[in-house]
Amino acid sequence: MMTINPIQVTVGEITRGYVNNDEQGVRGYGGRLDIRPAYQREFIYNEREQQAVIRTVLAGYPLNVMYWVRRSDDAECPYEVMDGQQRTLSLCEYVAGKFAFEFKNFFNQPTDVQRRILDYRLTVYVCEGEASEKLDWFQTINIAGKSLNEQEIRNAVYAGPWVSDAKRHFSKSNCGAWRLGKDLVNGTPIRQDFLKKALEWMAEHETRTGHPQTAVGYMAAHQHDPNANNLWTYFQAVLNWAVTNFDMKRFRKIMKGLDWALLYDRFGSATLDTAALGERIAALLRDSEVERKAGIIPYVLTGDEHCLDLRQFPEDIRLAVWESQHHRCKLCGGEFDFELMEGDHITPWRDGGRTVVENCQMLCRECNRRKGAR
Repeated sequence: MMTINPIQVTVGEITRGYVNNDEQGVRGYGGRLDIRPAYQREFIYNEREQQAVIRTVLAGYPLNVMYWVRRSDDAECPYEVMDGQQRTLSLCEYVAGKFAFEFKNFFNQPTDVQRRILDYRLTVYVCEGEASEKLDWFQTINIAGKSLNEQEIRNAVYAGPWVSDAKRHFSKSNCGAWRLGKDLVNGTPIRQDFLKKALEWMAEHETRTGHPQTAVGYMAAHQHDPNANNLWTYFQAVLNWAVTNFDMKRFRKIMKGLDWALLYDRFGSATLDTAALGERIAALLRDSEVERKAGIIPYVLTGDEHCLDLRQFPEDIRLAVWESQHHRCKLCGGEFDFELMEGDHITPWRDGGRTVVENCQMLCRECNRRKGAR
């Protein structure tokens, strides 16, 4: 059963034992609070926002309520900030002398002002309970300010040795996942995009191999594992296959953001003729009929023309051909309104047909569907 208990802590308690480095992340509260876990999101409050936090404290006005999560018993650090990370960081950075307020840093303030800051009380709600309950609650309260994204919430809920090791591989600016996949995977490690993508790929991989899974389910199942080696190994295998079989120098622009895990699972065990694939990809890049260049690599592997978003006949050509056919379908001869007919390539694109008036015929929708299914 989930519990949500209010506590009051002072700025002095929060800032005691404050550290901020790549190895330990950002911690405070005597080392018991992960303010920003190692290799997670960098500090993002600007100077004006930092100043506003200190002004609020000095004026004695209340800061918004903050939320912490109580982690599992095997977590290295018992608490993590869920909401209020940037306010907490601003307080810690000011007390540590990292920036000034009205031309004075903390150490230049009179003793009574320093004491007023350190004795200022923060209202914190601490949540403890089942993972699914915490996920639901955090998604509900995570609505204001510099909110956490979906994967950051999951990291907090399923904190433990597995998440700590996964962040080492996937969540640092210059981590192994970024070095391997910066040209293949969208997003940035510090916003957890690489970890989220790796989890999605692994969940889909397990589902394809007969073990239905979700990204959240995978995290839950492995929360207490000593490391994330299986996830890291699969991620490397997928992207190493991609860079081995497709020329990054020639095709970099169309390789980023593809579902490489799906392609790897389907074709990873095959021996591909990489030279022939390269020439085919280059020809398709030059083909003006192909409107979705990002679909070229999936197409050369699967043969599915839907990947390419092939150019369709423009309205002026379709109208001209509809008139020349006296509003009748070229195949069944039925008479149809223009809106009920579709432009069809007489010679298909795969056989060299172009999207020009000479290669256009107007078909009713039913005939066009039947022709396309053949």
